[in-house]
Amino acid sequence: MSRIGKQPIPVPSGVTVKIDGRDVSVSGSAGSLSLTVHKNMDVSVEDNQVLVRRPNDKRENRALHGLTRSLINNMVIGVAKPYEKRLEIVGVGYNARVEGKQLVLQVGFANKITLPIPDGISCTLPDATHVVINGPDKQAVGQFAAEIRKVRPPEPYKGKGIRYQDEHVRRKAGKAFGSK
Repeated sequence: MSRIGKQPIPVPSGVTVKIDGRDVSVSGSAGSLSLTVHKNMDVSVEDNQVLVRRPNDKRENRALHGLTRSLINNMVIGVAKPYEKRLEIVGVGYNARVEGKQLVLQVGFANKITLPIPDGISCTLPDATHVVINGPDKQAVGQFAAEIRKVRPPEPYKGKGIRYQDEHVRRKAGKAFGSK
């Protein structure tokens, strides 16, 4: 049996899980999320725990078992305490600001880069060079953070660009000067 899939998902207080056929809805203080599970997976709530079961040991069902359990677990954790990604912008004159529902980045290009902030995600700026992304959906938070980082990934020579706050950028030495 799947080691991930067979583990029950504990439901913390303040979080409600509703199952309607193949639709699983999870709501809590940070918001609500829903997921339509695969037709082969059986999801049930027993004793304040969510259990995911599979019908047999076929390869597809084994893969879906752990995946379904992980997706539901991420939903339960996200609605209790939102996921967070922190980015930092490194470079002279590089900065960010929020204008309405858009994040405006100025990272060394001739034009400002404007990214729409997805629904269900909040984007805050403690200062002009740090971006904090919050939301109950782990996948949406990670995807938006990756899209921001993709605008100007950190380069290895000077280290300028947008990086995750705990990311280590390997630096290169550059050209040796004046070989005669």
